[in-house]
Amino acid sequence: MRDDEDIIQEQEDDEQGMFEHYRFDISDGQEPMRVDKYLATHMEYTSRHRIQLAIKSEYIRVNDKVAKANHIIRPGDVVTFVMPYERRGLEILPEDIPLDIVYEDDDVLVLNKPAGMVVHPGHGHFSGTLVNALAHHLGISQGPDAEDERMGVLVHRIDKDTSGLLVVSKTDEAQINLAKQFFVHSIDRRYVAIVWGNIKEDEGTITGNIGRDPSDRMRFKCFPDGSCGKHAVTHYKVLERFGYVTVVECRLETGRTHQIRVHFNYIGHPLFNDERYDGAEIRKGTIYAKYRQFIENCFQICPRQALHAKLLGFVHPRTGEHIVFDSPLPQDMQQLIEKWRKYAGNMSEWLEE
Repeated sequence: MRDDEDIIQEQEDDEQGMFEHYRFDISDGQEPMRVDKYLATHMEYTSRHRIQLAIKSEYIRVNDKVAKANHIIRPGDVVTFVMPYERRGLEILPEDIPLDIVYEDDDVLVLNKPAGMVVHPGHGHFSGTLVNALAHHLGISQGPDAEDERMGVLVHRIDKDTSGLLVVSKTDEAQINLAKQFFVHSIDRRYVAIVWGNIKEDEGTITGNIGRDPSDRMRFKCFPDGSCGKHAVTHYKVLERFGYVTVVECRLETGRTHQIRVHFNYIGHPLFNDERYDGAEIRKGTIYAKYRQFIENCFQICPRQALHAKLLGFVHPRTGEHIVFDSPLPQDMQQLIEKWRKYAGNMSEWLEE
């Protein structure tokens, strides 16, 4: 059983909205001044170029309204620098941890994260994370108060126990460009999951707000009536059926915390061996001891939720070219699928669940 800190740390690709990185309350003695000039003189560790990029991307606000570079600030105004991801607040120390790099140039880096690796330090994981490994690879170290966060920024994350593709920005331009693409949901992200049960439709769409479960702060929950949470849409297509489980491809239209895991649990098909969302127990199948042993063996083969971020496509921030990366299923999921394929082939009868 994982502890609370492990669970809180897990965060699936999530664009929850805009996060405040810096805030300035303009004092009574401040003379009227252009907002770009004010920020350049008050953010000494942040380059003027970065400020200009932020203004161009509409990330600078005055009194909660998007501001142009020539906007004149006055006493009583509130200036904020907001981004579509949370600001880092921990010291990042380089660690020589091997990385499975799929692609790298001067602007971006695409890598394959193994299951079990936490993406970002925090909540009990202060070392051994993907970001620590990136700091070593990029030759950068930053303290907790560094204001110019230029160390290969992750603009999206996947759960600790989910494997697959992530893109990292290596420049200010790439960081802001990619953050914008994620925010407007133009990134192509496809996952492969193994879920409990025989899904009736060959393809479909799951729609329902996702928010924190009021009865269990460690879980998220689907609110189809829209009473809580944020709008979420998951498209899926069946790849293979094994009677008691189904292999599906999922395409995210939005990116909410644990979106795939929550949506499939909501429709009665939790991810195989997903402890947090009711998938780490027998949900479909027979009552026989031999079958229970088979499932236990499956859980040992893939000791985590069966979810892999397989495909990632985006517009390159410098060239404007649309590039796509595809990651093969990791060994544990391949073995799990093969075991179920063999089992299904030997079933005495096909049960429509």
